[in-house]
Amino acid sequence: MTATVPRATTVPAAKAPAARPPRRGPLRWLREHLVPIAAALAFCYMLLPNVVVVLFSFNNPTGRYNYTWQEFSLDAWKDPCGPAGLCDSLGLSLRVGVVATLLATALGTLAAFAMARHRYRGRSTTNVLVFLPMATPEVVMGSSLLTLFVNLRVPLGATTILIAHIMFCISFVIVTVKARVAGLDPRLEQAAMDLYANERQTFTKVTLPLVAPGILAAALLSFALSFDDYIITNFTASASSVTFPMYVWGTASRGTPVQINVVGTVMFLLALSAVGIGQLVSMRNRKRATR
Repeated sequence: MTATVPRATTVPAAKAPAARPPRRGPLRWLREHLVPIAAALAFCYMLLPNVVVVLFSFNNPTGRYNYTWQEFSLDAWKDPCGPAGLCDSLGLSLRVGVVATLLATALGTLAAFAMARHRYRGRSTTNVLVFLPMATPEVVMGSSLLTLFVNLRVPLGATTILIAHIMFCISFVIVTVKARVAGLDPRLEQAAMDLYANERQTFTKVTLPLVAPGILAAALLSFALSFDDYIITNFTASASSVTFPMYVWGTASRGTPVQINVVGTVMFLLALSAVGIGQLVSMRNRKRATR
């Protein structure tokens, strides 16, 4: 007879208690969120002057200066062209800004493509010359342009302002568009050429849509620089051609009307609307691409 050996019974091991997650102290939370907090503070710091402009556009000052809050009023919004010469100077700034933006964007885009896509003698020198208008102090540039116009006997006015604005806006357009062109993937254009697209079709269907955000950014930057410029404009303008920044500077010593804040608020809201529309369009395009 064979003896049967009893099987050993295994006792299940007791489960170890679940480890509690370490408590997150305030210093650790601050370290993890330091970059977003710094970005939010910087954003608030940049927008603080705009908030003041919007707030004081609804002010009803008792004196000539709109520097202290008195009471809420919509009088300035009802009559934005109340002060003499304000709308005339605003119209001149808008006309010069739009024309300078269109011409500078067209010329700068062509120059950016030429500098980014072609190899030629003196290319490095051209890159240095492009940065000169951006690095030169505006006082020096304005006085140099005034000397040039006087020696050429060109009468000062809206035309000389437009020439000066196109001159310094082209540099910003070239730098912006050139960076966008240099970042393109050349295989996309090569794929279009492999699919029997000619050079014109490749440019209009592939290259231009990819470069369009950079061109739009350069155009918006050019308009902002042209509309906001005072120093160069002051050198190249005549007594009858007063832009909006020159009007603001001229009225600062006599009393700042509330309508100036109204114009600044409108321009700020238009800029926000343009950025918001651009973001919505890009989000819609990304959703269509993922479908």
